Amino acid sequence: MTPIIILVVIVGMPLVYVTATYNALVTIRNHIRDAWANIDTELKRRYDLIPNLVSVTKAYAKHERELLESVIAQRNLCKANDGSPAKQAASEQELISGIKSLFALSEAYPELKADQAFLKLQKELTHTEDRLQSARRFYNGNVRDYRNKSQTFPSNLVAGVFNFPPDAVEFFEIESLERAPVQVELRAPSKSNTP
Repeated sequence: MTPIIILVVIVGMPLVYVTATYNALVTIRNHIRDAWANIDTELKRRYDLIPNLVSVTKAYAKHERELLESVIAQRNLCKANDGSPAKQAASEQELISGIKSLFALSEAYPELKADQAFLKLQKELTHTEDRLQSARRFYNGNVRDYRNKSQTFPSNLVAGVFNFPPDAVEFFEIESLERAPVQVELRAPSKSNTP
């Protein structure tokens, strides 16, 4: 009876380990997909807020047309981007710079800075950014766990056999709106635009 138990343990334990490791990798991969969907939801929310913010800003900052058009163009590029997290992050960085410039622009236009619609949109965008950063941290934590599981011994053997390459998922690194202040250079209105 003892040799049969030993045989079952010798054969069964590796099988249990392989099954548990495979299931853990699948679970983490699904968490990553779910986390990316959360990021995508917050990005879409941001994209929906930006045209309203630009519209309110346009009423006060008539001489900043180039900046406003640039923010909308970058927003459209980001919204159309369905690439990898690294590609998405690169285009998002440009959009964040534009949004920071919009916020900095309000300093030059006191009426805009006091406008209730602008303040409400700014607050909504800030809340969206907070949720986006939280979703990003959750996503990146899952990517880290996946990479650790697929690179450490002995789970890397199971990952290799069942095609879970460590570089199959990328981190999503973007700067927050609150980090560094943006330097904005305002142009003086041309003489043709003055009354």
